[in-house]
Amino acid sequence: MSRPNILYIHTHDTGRYIQPYGYPVPTPNLQSLAQEGVAFRNAFCMSPSCSPSRASLLTGQYTHSNGMMGLSHTAPDLVDIGIFRIRDPEHHILHTLRKAGYTTVLAGLEHIVELSDEDQRTIGYERFIGTRSNGEKSAAGFLDADPPQPFFLAVGFHETHRDFPEPGPEEDPRFSRPPAPIQDCPQTRRDMAGFKASARIADGKIGEVFEALKRNGLWDNTLIIATTDHGIAFPRMKGNLTDGGTGVFLIMKGPGGFSGGAPIEALVSHIDVFPTICHLLEIDPPAWLQGRSLLPLVRKEREEVRDAVFTELTYHRVYEPSRCIRTQRWKYIRRFGGDYTPNANADPRSPSTDYWTDHGWNDREAEEEMLYDLVFDPLETNNLIGRPRVASIHAELRERLARWMEETDDPLRRGPVPGPRGDFEHDRDYLERTAANG
Repeated sequence: MSRPNILYIHTHDTGRYIQPYGYPVPTPNLQSLAQEGVAFRNAFCMSPSCSPSRASLLTGQYTHSNGMMGLSHTAPDLVDIGIFRIRDPEHHILHTLRKAGYTTVLAGLEHIVELSDEDQRTIGYERFIGTRSNGEKSAAGFLDADPPQPFFLAVGFHETHRDFPEPGPEEDPRFSRPPAPIQDCPQTRRDMAGFKASARIADGKIGEVFEALKRNGLWDNTLIIATTDHGIAFPRMKGNLTDGGTGVFLIMKGPGGFSGGAPIEALVSHIDVFPTICHLLEIDPPAWLQGRSLLPLVRKEREEVRDAVFTELTYHRVYEPSRCIRTQRWKYIRRFGGDYTPNANADPRSPSTDYWTDHGWNDREAEEEMLYDLVFDPLETNNLIGRPRVASIHAELRERLARWMEETDDPLRRGPVPGPRGDFEHDRDYLERTAANG
């Protein structure tokens, strides 16, 4: 098999709220991709924050291992000490692929450096061909121009980030329902209708790129990796280590077994994408990779490649250092200080967040540790810490999380992680600065 082209195509703040995952959010292009390829039903990002999540997928490393522990555009003063950026740009997958003969091209948003076009070029792509507003047009133009093969084409969209567009006729708020655990009321229904409108736009842009692959005879020999950075921008989702914050859609289609439409139920992580590509291309995986190849799952050689996923948050809008281990049944989250309030890392422009805040959300007490039984409590609302019947599970997961932090040299073990101003305050200027792009 000749080495396939690779299309990494991704949205912003979508979680799993799309049609292939059973939600009433029509996304026909992603639905068709899932029917042709493989949808991972239990895929998780490394962090429910934009830049950290993307950096982990692209380096195959945990967030604290690659250095991107906050939003890339918020802390230019910390570049020299390796905070809020990828410490070693050579760890970005594009450099491994270039050595394997790939042409590397970026169209649209990637959000692991500053947001300007010039900063995007510093990542190392051979070609940067479009801004976040026209990535699909630029990508289609590249594919129409007899591109050199094999290529790695990264295409990123701003949708479904807030602010949402006005709902169209397809998204009548009267017949929209917000995701659980958000209460169903006019304010939240309209909010969800706006998300659905944004998802429709994103899916249309994705379809333009897919059509360009097809009309140029590239569809069958391209590995398509379609995903998002983290959960949707609603309360207890984006910026939180709940499944609503870290659960993501991940659909792959192409050579090597990524076909047939059968879903995969095993736990997988974004950091598994890089080693999967190395396995598929039969190239040596770089020594820094911390994920695991998904090919044994795809080829039905194994039922699982990991029995747990780890997720983390250090900064999004505020300092809230938290770490998490999640198995098929149990989730354990531990906070390590910070200036925590329930909505601290939620999207500040959300009507759904406003609804909760207006009803006393900020008056709730913070919990240092949380343990959830995901079989009986999939919405993670009943904290079992302190219950005698789960004491052994609590102890086991707490120890496993601590061991993971030690084995991966998590800097949080040595004390607080410096923030945008070298301190750990809930900074109003910082909130305002990050609100527009986080």
